[in-house]
Amino acid sequence: MELYKHIVQYYETDRMGVTHHSNYIRWMEEARVDFLRQIGWGYDKLEAAGVLSPVTAVECRYRASTTFSDEVTVRVTVREFNGVVLKLQYRMTGPEGRTVFEGVSEHCFLNDKGRIVRLKKEQPEFYEVLMSFVREEP
Repeated sequence: MELYKHIVQYYETDRMGVTHHSNYIRWMEEARVDFLRQIGWGYDKLEAAGVLSPVTAVECRYRASTTFSDEVTVRVTVREFNGVVLKLQYRMTGPEGRTVFEGVSEHCFLNDKGRIVRLKKEQPEFYEVLMSFVREEP
């Protein structure tokens, strides 16, 4: 699994030259989209199968600042998955491998009518792929 990489853009920084905190949430989404694509279940494939995956919660911890032109590497791991709720964990590192951000996003799965999708029953292939990424330790 390749790590997601993002170069901090000038417009993502504030007047002090530091990356604005809201951008880390956007990078979580970019990394999540990339993660799903890499495991063969990109958003286009999910939506074609009639599955939507809204964000239901986000947690974040800012550990260090980044600035314009820094390369930020994002590692996405499956923290929890029970077939209905998926929690993804993000660890972002900046220059010299320093941790700059840690976060978690929580998602459910809905059909196009807004009803909960139980992946094990309705999308067993996707369910099995996600289960293969569930970590043993928290």
